Amino acid sequence: MNQSAASPTLSSTNPAWRVAVPALLLTVVMILVLFRETALDMATTWRRSETYAHGMIVPPITLWLIWRVRASIAVLTPRGSFLAVLLLAGAGSSWLLGELAAVNALSQFALTAMLIFAVPAVLGWTVARRIAFPLFFLLFAVPFGDFTQPKLMEWTAKATVFGLRLTGIPVFHEGQNLVIPSGSWSVVEACSGVRYLIASVTVGTLFAYLTYSSLKRRLLFVGVSIIVPIVANWLRAYMIVMLGHLSDNKLAAGVDHLIYGWVFFGVVILAMFWIGARWREDELPVVPASMPKSGVTVGGAPAAASVPVAAVVTVLVAALWPLAQRQIDQHTAQPVTQISPLGPITGWHETREGLYDWRPRFENYAASTQVVLEHDGRPAGLFVAYYRNQDKQHKLVTSTNVLVTSDDRVWSRVDGGTREISLNQQPLKIRTTRLRGPAGTQMVVWQWYWVNGRWTSSDLLAKAHTALSRLTGQGDDSAVIILYAWQTEPGEAEAILTAFADAAGEVIETALRQTANTR
Repeated sequence: MNQSAASPTLSSTNPAWRVAVPALLLTVVMILVLFRETALDMATTWRRSETYAHGMIVPPITLWLIWRVRASIAVLTPRGSFLAVLLLAGAGSSWLLGELAAVNALSQFALTAMLIFAVPAVLGWTVARRIAFPLFFLLFAVPFGDFTQPKLMEWTAKATVFGLRLTGIPVFHEGQNLVIPSGSWSVVEACSGVRYLIASVTVGTLFAYLTYSSLKRRLLFVGVSIIVPIVANWLRAYMIVMLGHLSDNKLAAGVDHLIYGWVFFGVVILAMFWIGARWREDELPVVPASMPKSGVTVGGAPAAASVPVAAVVTVLVAALWPLAQRQIDQHTAQPVTQISPLGPITGWHETREGLYDWRPRFENYAASTQVVLEHDGRPAGLFVAYYRNQDKQHKLVTSTNVLVTSDDRVWSRVDGGTREISLNQQPLKIRTTRLRGPAGTQMVVWQWYWVNGRWTSSDLLAKAHTALSRLTGQGDDSAVIILYAWQTEPGEAEAILTAFADAAGEVIETALRQTANTR
């Protein structure tokens, strides 16, 4: 056992720790109580989601990592830092923005950052630097990473197609859907590999810290732990399709699909750790520094006196943000039950033929409307979902609000992108998506957001506009606008939607403003 893990003796322990440890524990407990809803949301996600179940063991690992170096900490002199309190205040403001914009990840990262900054705030930077990695390892407790799923699914589908064609198997590839002579396959969320990636990065980062002492080797191994699970998932997907193809779809179907995947991933990760251990660097013994004889901190302030003061200030600063949120929440608007009726759209009239079989998978909105109009026999659909008094369950921008779900048996996403249109004589970049429907029919969909009079198609900007609007007392009224039309020949749907957007833009905005004015 090296010296860093040795138990400190009573003679080597700085007496200021008798005050500092209880002060820090009380500070952490008070922060968790003040932000208990955010902390409970994290814990609920750990319990509910297999992807983020590792979050349960991150705090215990952090405590164990700190315990390993307790001997080198015990001789240090704890001293509060008001610079760290300011940083904690910045994290608190980020938490408030996350709550106002209903961005769970931002609120949870901000809470974790407050817990991290509470250590230097109460104990000082000298102590915090000694346990910097254990503190920042807490960030892995935040459920974060779902945003990578669409891109990982796209990469997995392309890699699988490449492997199949390299093997000599003909493939028809459309979006995340693959068709080979023996059957059809789809790359869904479970095939994205995001679980493998998150697990690999978390464990790989811990392994790098414990195995290497040089920053270069640590960063290199963390990089490997990012690349390896992505490539391994491509191979996993290819192997599963090949197993199904060669066994006439008797293998690699149903639960076998997941079992084979985790077994393969486990073998790959163990091999990665085994190879990485060949270049391990033994940890050098840490010789505890001599304890200051005077028992006072730099500047002459007694440590036992400065730490409680810093702890009290830290808790008071942290408490400002829940109070600010409560004050803002008092100005909630009356619930909205319907969107103001659309006015007449020049050249377009309502029809009940076609396009009614599809509806975007947006949920938990306050009100919605869907209508199909036609011009010269060419129909175009309009869907608007309106949100007010948003919270974690009822919000505009969330990963569960999609055009189609991956398990939809009728509709599937083929591809997507962006384009710039003119809306009310103003340029606007919108999202475009091509969907495949019944009997191979295709539909083109345009999508953007309206946030209290501001147009955008960016999730990030929509969240920022929502937070700013709430901070200025204007509420959080928001809506998603979706236009769609059949694509029977190249460019036809785009022409229909362009004409429809030109004619309906002002009418849509007027209806949304009238709805917002009912606050």
